[in-house]
Amino acid sequence: MDALTNILPIIIYILGSILLVVLIILGIKLIGTINKMDKVVDSVEKKVDSLNGLFSIVDFISDTMADMSDKLVDGLGYLIGKLFSKKKKKKKAKKENLERDENNEEE
Repeated sequence: MDALTNILPIIIYILGSILLVVLIILGIKLIGTINKMDKVVDSVEKKVDSLNGLFSIVDFISDTMADMSDKLVDGLGYLIGKLFSKKKKKKKAKKENLERDENNEEE
């Protein structure tokens, strides 16, 4: 039993030292991996920045096309509204003329 109490702390110290070395190695590898990822992210960021001009042009064109289509739809709606309002006015005028004629005949 005395031998076990003497050997057990030594085994725990050795295993703790091995665990510490493994964690240090993993930490160093993690730092290297993070540095590589940082380089990749920087590269992607540069490429995206170079495309910002293209994206702004596409955005400008889409906004212009939307404005043009809105104006076209508004114009067509206005013309169609005018066409129907003329028909209504003509029908209304005919009704008024008929009513006047009927009133004149009655008198």
